[in-house]
Amino acid sequence: MIAVGYHGRVKKALIAAAIAVTVAAILAAVGIAGAAWMGERRLARTVEVRVVPVAYTRDPAAPKLGKHLFESRGCALCHGADGRGIAVVNADGIEVRAPNITRGAGGVVADYNEGDWVRSIRHGVSPAGHALMFMPSDAYNRIPDRELAALVAYVRSLPPVAGEAATIALPLAFKVKYGLGIIRDASEKIDHRKPPPLAIAPAASAEFGASLAPLCTACHGESVGPMERYDTLDKFAAMMRTGRRPDGSEIGSAMPFLALRNLDDVELAALYAHFRTGR
Repeated sequence: MIAVGYHGRVKKALIAAAIAVTVAAILAAVGIAGAAWMGERRLARTVEVRVVPVAYTRDPAAPKLGKHLFESRGCALCHGADGRGIAVVNADGIEVRAPNITRGAGGVVADYNEGDWVRSIRHGVSPAGHALMFMPSDAYNRIPDRELAALVAYVRSLPPVAGEAATIALPLAFKVKYGLGIIRDASEKIDHRKPPPLAIAPAASAEFGASLAPLCTACHGESVGPMERYDTLDKFAAMMRTGRRPDGSEIGSAMPFLALRNLDDVELAALYAHFRTGR
């Protein structure tokens, strides 16, 4: 009798445990599905921003400045040197191909107006009002009007080339994290109410460096890592152009050195002054 009662209690306990595990699994699955659904909804949401258009410039020197910005600020890393759009990420189930930004077949900017350029570059929002998931507009939000106009002038001058449509394929885990707010798109990191800053004359100054700092802080945050090892401008500039630390070790492919190496001497000196002084 005692043995029978004991085995009965064990059986009931095991059944209860199995039910609890099953319920927990169902709840987890529902939670994951719900978070993924929230991620899809966030991607499809309308992002309201007040856009102040920047007029197209007629300055004949603008395309030259725009080309420098396109190559040194990372635009070419995603859109390609000719603007046709290239594969940016293809790992861990994430596939991202940047769009063609020429007037060629498959291009997305043929109907852009002055406000659409600002909305996309500064605010990370498409002309249709949706968040541009992988557009790093938090790095470009503080770009002055003159530079933005020059960048747009250069892109609009690119010869038409055929390119594939932009593609974004996201795995379930990414959608869940996005739905829960663990991952944020650039439009969520930007204070869209701030007006663009006035242009600062290029100089090897901490003030000009602060205007360039979002190129670094968009990924690193306010702390860009140990500057102690870069006790001279030459060491800092060499690192930015070669991707190697002063001891010769490689920093890694996550840093966009293919763009950073195109920063000119004044820009590098200004960044160095800013990060060394914290001003």
